[in-house]
Amino acid sequence: MKFSLRHNHAGYVPRASKVFLLACDLTENPIKGMEPWFQVMDESGTVVADGQMSEKGSCKYTDEFLWQGNFSQVERPGKYKISVMDTKGNALAESLDFEISDRIIESQLALTLKSFYFQRSGVELPVDKAGKWARPAAHLDDRLEFHPSMNRSGTWNAHGGWYDAGDYGKYIVNGGVSLGTLLLAAELAGDHATTRTDGGLFHGGSFRMNLLEEIRFELNFFMRMQDDDGGVFFKVSPIRWDGFVSPTQSDANQKRQILGKSTTSTLNFAGVMAHAHRVFRQAYPAYAKACLDASLKAYRWALDNPDVTYPHNTEGSGGYGDERYDDEFFWTRAMLFREGAAQAGLSETELLQSLQQDMERCPAQMGLSWRDTENFGWIALALQDHDSIMQAKARAALVGVAESIVERCNADAYGLSLEKFVWGSNGEIANHGLTLLLANLWNPDSRYVDTARGMLDFIYGKNPVNRCFVTGAALSSPKFPHHRICHSDGVEDPIPGLVVGGINADRQDMHRFPHYPGPQPGLSYTDERCSFASNETAINWNAPLVALLSLLA
Repeated sequence: MKFSLRHNHAGYVPRASKVFLLACDLTENPIKGMEPWFQVMDESGTVVADGQMSEKGSCKYTDEFLWQGNFSQVERPGKYKISVMDTKGNALAESLDFEISDRIIESQLALTLKSFYFQRSGVELPVDKAGKWARPAAHLDDRLEFHPSMNRSGTWNAHGGWYDAGDYGKYIVNGGVSLGTLLLAAELAGDHATTRTDGGLFHGGSFRMNLLEEIRFELNFFMRMQDDDGGVFFKVSPIRWDGFVSPTQSDANQKRQILGKSTTSTLNFAGVMAHAHRVFRQAYPAYAKACLDASLKAYRWALDNPDVTYPHNTEGSGGYGDERYDDEFFWTRAMLFREGAAQAGLSETELLQSLQQDMERCPAQMGLSWRDTENFGWIALALQDHDSIMQAKARAALVGVAESIVERCNADAYGLSLEKFVWGSNGEIANHGLTLLLANLWNPDSRYVDTARGMLDFIYGKNPVNRCFVTGAALSSPKFPHHRICHSDGVEDPIPGLVVGGINADRQDMHRFPHYPGPQPGLSYTDERCSFASNETAINWNAPLVALLSLLA
């Protein structure tokens, strides 16, 4: 019989709920009638809080029995530790050291935002900004050949952009959902989030200023991926999968190529560019106008080419296969409607009719993903002010989803709304938390905020594998992510701020012989380089965490 504690390893904000769990590796309560009790001690060993724990019940996906403790009354900044005893005073478990601080959220926000800088392709990362993770420019991608399947001669400039994940591919659909999420954060965070980022990443100013600069880096790559006819190329990738080599070595070892175009990549681009118009129109009006023009050009291409499939090529890059286009059309139309149909040169009547159909076909979901993007449409309609009836309908739909999330979380042992641990479960968790905080904007409810904070606690350590899933954020953070740069740069510490995929019950990497801690679905994570199914990083998992943190900041 083994006991262990589950808590947020990075720490807690003073005036927020602080809930932790005690787990026992048995499915039934082994100390029935003798409920454990806890003490919270500060650095000097002084007990600052204590209390009895309550039964949480058994967890079906971990085969554990859980108790819950609450020390929300502890608000004084400092370092603490939790100790749990049985009724006879015998020690059952002790926590890792953690912090209570007003700066927890903003320090993690700076860390996760800066991870996008480290994913930059084609440019030098100098020591004054990248520190020990500095590297020379590689993968300039300014004279790429077209994939043979395109039957097209010549070369194309697709310079810049972010590496998508642990590989060296650059993808529009995954970049699109990431950009869309970060643009939401930039729009809603406003100028109140004046966190100074770590090291003064760009301007040494506000969080929002740094975020906009990073978004523009990827937007510029997006613009280069648009063909002359308005369609958008799908991806840039090497001709075969790289080993764990550096960008410079990869560049020397093999050619890279451009692939596409497709309806999904073109509509991802169109939705993002319409949103970029809104976010940049005051500070950079000419740039914003170029974004809107590019969006319209892409939308018109998609109307003429409504079902062009993705390039079925996975030699050296991910497939990102998606043959459903309704959700991307909804996203784009809603964003263009929000920007003003007349300004966009579109018929408002036709756009409204199409949006009514989109809303019927694409009900609101609990979160966003690269495959299912309809929530961008619902969010755009909820935030627009051209049509009050449509706004009310969109807000009600998202509030309904938020209620479903809270209901599921209340019924789950670890407070999650997931039906199953899938590839990138941490991204899904962060996206569900983001949905709650968006609904909270027009329907304020403390349950939404507390539940979203609970999801954040899970990502930062209050989970069945007792791990913080963000590199560099805590002592328990991953040390060996499935990330080519991290394993080729000669630096012992991985690049900080990267969100790993997390618990994944499907374990698609078993042929690589990872050492999962147990057979239970909820134990499907291991901090090993070979575990691409649980320990790879991706920009679309980092993006919702940035947005979630920024709305809590």
